[in-house]
Amino acid sequence: MITINDSAYKWFETEFHAQKPFFIRLYPQYAGFGVQNKGYSLAFSLEKPEIAAQQQEIDGITFFVESNDEWFFNDTDLEIQYSYSDKEIVAAYKG
Repeated sequence: MITINDSAYKWFETEFHAQKPFFIRLYPQYAGFGVQNKGYSLAFSLEKPEIAAQQQEIDGITFFVESNDEWFFNDTDLEIQYSYSDKEIVAAYKG
């Protein structure tokens, strides 16, 4: 399950400067210091889904995970938050 809190949603809305409705893909990026999967970090891109395994629409923005990226999100709940102190998106994994 993926949750995007209100402040994170507003960050995506501002950061991507796209006309609603639009899609944001959540996917693993091979780099970084991933908490859930070592060597991978969470990344985002503005694109339409091909075969979405999960998706969630919030006020005109659809966040989705492609089926071939689902392994990264298995066995965990992901909460995407905005850190005001760091001025960036933070991923909190539970599970």
